[in-house]
Amino acid sequence: MTLMNGKVMTVIKEYKLIEENDRVVVGVSGGPDSMALLYILNDIKEELNFNIYVAHINHGIRKEEADADEEFVKNTCLKYSLPFYSIKVNMDQYAVENKLTSEEAGRTIRYDFFNKILNDIGGGKIAVAHNKNDQAETLLMRFFRGTGLEGLKGMAYKNMNIVRPLLNISREDIEKFCRDNNIPVRIDRTNLEPIYGRNRTRLEVIPYIIKNYNKGIVDTLNRTAKLMQMDSEFILEIVEEKFKNLVVEESQNSIVLYIDKLKNEHYSIKSRIIRKSIEKINGSLKGIEEKHINNIITLIDEDITGKSITITNNIVIKTSYGNLIIQKENKYNLEYFKYSFDIGDTINVNELDATITSKVVSIAEIDIKQSNRFIKFFDYDKIKGGLYIRNRKDGDRFTPLGMSGTKKLKDFFIDEKIPRDKRDSIPIIQDNERIIWVIGYRISEEHKISSSTTRVLVLEYKKAPIDVLEH
Repeated sequence: MTLMNGKVMTVIKEYKLIEENDRVVVGVSGGPDSMALLYILNDIKEELNFNIYVAHINHGIRKEEADADEEFVKNTCLKYSLPFYSIKVNMDQYAVENKLTSEEAGRTIRYDFFNKILNDIGGGKIAVAHNKNDQAETLLMRFFRGTGLEGLKGMAYKNMNIVRPLLNISREDIEKFCRDNNIPVRIDRTNLEPIYGRNRTRLEVIPYIIKNYNKGIVDTLNRTAKLMQMDSEFILEIVEEKFKNLVVEESQNSIVLYIDKLKNEHYSIKSRIIRKSIEKINGSLKGIEEKHINNIITLIDEDITGKSITITNNIVIKTSYGNLIIQKENKYNLEYFKYSFDIGDTINVNELDATITSKVVSIAEIDIKQSNRFIKFFDYDKIKGGLYIRNRKDGDRFTPLGMSGTKKLKDFFIDEKIPRDKRDSIPIIQDNERIIWVIGYRISEEHKISSSTTRVLVLEYKKAPIDVLEH
């Protein structure tokens, strides 16, 4: 094992980035960072006992060069017998259509694609090749834009299903590792041009600081990130405890807080509790600015019943008889629906403009390896009673494929990063006792095909329940 492999192995074990039997989608562009990550993970996968799936995004900007990058990564996967997934998109067009910067568009496309692969393979982790230099660049960029403690903690080794095994290794060491081990790489010429914010930070700002102020600025910023992470974790533990004592009532689209108790908290705690509440009902803090938090705190201080303000993304803040109500008004939320169906039926689900069809066949008649997200197979003899299609309801639990024990459907949606305003429109199939399929995402472990299966229930859903990026 090389020294680099050992460093990565230590980080993986310390932060529990990859565990036994994990399915790991590795984002590979073909550059030094991602190729080093791929080679290292491939070297240690047998020892840690996990599986690798390679994902490559062709952003459609560099045309022939981008196509050559894709072919290069594909051939590497063929050489090492690794599953390869790719998608070709027009990043600049996507940015314009969605009113994003090119960097934001690239990030959105990447993680949407990575998560789509995870859905197809049954869940797991996403490994990306962010390194120590990337962390330094991230801190500087956030500082320039304006940020608080949470922003200055930078990127984490693990954030939900995203892991960063190279985060404590410098770009120089990664490039040396590639040279010393004769690892072929592709160089993206756009990374050498100051055309994006991160490129300018990398190519102009950091070299200027190194030359004129601090030769060790990359290490300095990484130490800062680590300190900020520790302080942030401590404060967020306090906020969590305070939040529990301040909540009057909590539901899917609304959180009610005691105003008198909230008034007595320090501004730092107040602002974090407000942010936490908004994130819980909105799914993210995108678009939430300091001016919004200040306006809400002013509303709290005035405490005039019946007064309200609307901030971004249909989030309404109201005061009512000593309570602060934070709620998401979303016209797209669907009412609860439920349809029963028999084998052989084709059911119209009017709320989703979709259909579900069913049939039972022998095990010999199916291709178990088919990968359509909307056609799934189940052991028919494990079905209890009738079949139903519906949307979610409070208290839903199921056992996702690959897991033991049940999981709250709400937690599953959070892990899959499904926006709150999409969750009511995701159809669910159940029998008389349990959920057997969250359509488009995962079937139940309890109803999967096994070696003893003889009769197979085939379900087909027509019309995707969410918008996804397709190859």
